[in-house]
Amino acid sequence: MMNFLKPNFLIGKIFLFLLFVSLNIFATDVKTLEIGASAPDFSLRGTDGKTYSLNSFSDAKILAIVFTCNHCPTAQAYEDRMIALANDYKAKGVTLITVSPNDPKAIALDELGYSDMSDTYEEMKIRVKEKGYTFPYLYDGETQKMSRAYGPIATPHLFIFDKNRKLQYVGRLDGSEKIGSANAEDARNAFDALLAGNPIATPVTKTFGCSTKWSEKSEWAVKAPLEWAKEPVNMELIDDKGIAELLANKTDKIRLINVWATWCGPCVTEMPEFVTINRMYRRRDFEFITISADKPAKKDKAQELLKKMQASGKNYTYNSEDKYKLIEAIDPKWQGALPYTLLIAPNGKILYRTQGAIVPQEMKRMIVEQVGRVY
Repeated sequence: MMNFLKPNFLIGKIFLFLLFVSLNIFATDVKTLEIGASAPDFSLRGTDGKTYSLNSFSDAKILAIVFTCNHCPTAQAYEDRMIALANDYKAKGVTLITVSPNDPKAIALDELGYSDMSDTYEEMKIRVKEKGYTFPYLYDGETQKMSRAYGPIATPHLFIFDKNRKLQYVGRLDGSEKIGSANAEDARNAFDALLAGNPIATPVTKTFGCSTKWSEKSEWAVKAPLEWAKEPVNMELIDDKGIAELLANKTDKIRLINVWATWCGPCVTEMPEFVTINRMYRRRDFEFITISADKPAKKDKAQELLKKMQASGKNYTYNSEDKYKLIEAIDPKWQGALPYTLLIAPNGKILYRTQGAIVPQEMKRMIVEQVGRVY
């Protein structure tokens, strides 16, 4: 019996060894290219649907590659500076391109609190259209092969190559994240020096931003949904006075209030979108509140459905069966159809109201414009 098992045992040991080696290869910290290194080639799809390689930019005197992304507040703070940089130096022979190094699967919802989107390819296309990028935006989130070769540690991270595609500068665009406080001076100084045939005074600088989301470092993205599923889902009765207090919003938070019912198909269908929104922004100055229009006697049924949806925000059931009183208490402009959604500023001002289902992307955009995209 022992002789029969021995070969299988050895095969198992070899498999475990190879798995250990492969995991440690991926777990090794990625190293940033050093000054003087040649630009590694790549083949990546841009948001325009075209595939780009290093040779695609062979005509450029200087090639600047910025590793950036959609969701990072620091990256967003530098978006306009990147656009200005590309436009100001294009006629001088400088080509700027951007690359998203992040694996979207390694990003948890609660890491998206400063954005209305994550870092998927489809969302990158939305960002390009919204911001009016004048340069290629390439997606490396699937394999991260290019990013591992270049070694960006954060977003944004700038790499500048000369006409021979030797690395001459690596680091920050400038030293001040605050919008309006700087204009990519480090990048501009590097461009000016290279165009004049001079050495760059400071070829290496530190960069600041969100860490690159490597595929193998996705522990929290995997663990987070399991933790969220454990959160309690409670529900309380609320009367007209309580609703008035919610609407007055004497807090420093943006309030998203959704009126729904268990018997309302569109309400139940869109509730997961609200759960997603809550998980994205609840660490910011934001809170999500539901008010059930079910009869008070159906409170347990409504709460049970919310538990299945993992809607762990603040949940209420109206304490009366008089739906017309509920309509007037919530908003006299509401005609009575469900679902009904309000976005309310800290001073009680209604920023948005809609009768019917929300458009999730538009709602996220409205919320993040209120709570802020940058630190």
